[in-house]
Parts: sequence; C-alpha cells; structure tokens
Amino acid sequence: MRFVLTAMTVALFAAQLAIAQEPAAPAFDEALATRLGADERGMKGYVLVILKTGPNKVPAGPERDEMFRGHFANMKRLSEEGKLALAGPLDGVDGWRGLFVFAVADIEEAKKLTATDPVIIKGEMIAEYHKYYGSAALMLVRETHDKLAKKPF
Repeated sequence: MRFVLTAMTVALFAAQLAIAQEPAAPAFDEALATRLGADERGMKGYVLVILKTGPNKVPAGPERDEMFRGHFANMKRLSEEGKLALAGPLDGVDGWRGLFVFAVADIEEAKKLTATDPVIIKGEMIAEYHKYYGSAALMLVRETHDKLAKKPF
C-alpha cells in the first residue's frame, strides 16, 4: 500500500510539474486582430499568385535590367499599400519563377494588381491565381522584414 501511495504521489507531482512548465497561451490582442483583418481563428483570405515563365524572354541588357527594377519597385509599392503580404522567387523548376500573396478580396482584384508588374507587361512571366486562407499574421512580414534587412532591394 505504501508503494501505491508513493507512486501516486510521484505521478501527481510529475503531472503538476508538467502543467507548470506548459507555456501560457498568448493573450488575444483584439486591436492587432482588427488591424490585420483577422477572423476569429486569426486567419484571413488572400490570393496566391504563382509567377511562371512567360512567352517572351527579355534578353540580358538594359531593357531586362529596367524591367526587373520596375518589378521590385512595383512589389515595394504594393507592399506599402498593404496589398502585397508576401513575395519572393521560386527555384524555377517547371517554369515556376516566383509568387505573390495578395491581401485582397478576390482573384479579379489580384489580376488587376498583377497586371501592373513589368514582368507581366513584357511577357517575361505569366500568372496563375488561387484563393488562399492563411494566418493574418502574414500581414506583419513587411514590417518585420524591414527590421531584419541591412540592404534594401
């Protein structure tokens, strides 16, 4: 009997220790959720745009350099407007060149924004569109990235 009581005491102590070591759930921040457009799960709708190799490869040189300067400037503008949550290059496998994640209501709006990009205008890339449901915290990427980057694009 003493063994059973000792075992129960040890088990109870271990359970209390485990509970005490669990991290506390973060406090809900209503103002932040509202600012980021989060739903009750902390999520929101986006449009994912996959940029693929297009029909017109712009040859190396000043025109290509200008096209990509415009591409980066366009992404910066859209990000500053709060429309572009995330962007970046892909590995090029199967013609997949990059992605945009737009914080917009629908694919039609994403198409209008994508159409402002020089790589699309020149035909260097084409776009494929998909609805995406993800964390509203994705909207914090730009401000967080700005704190990490020593050199801007």
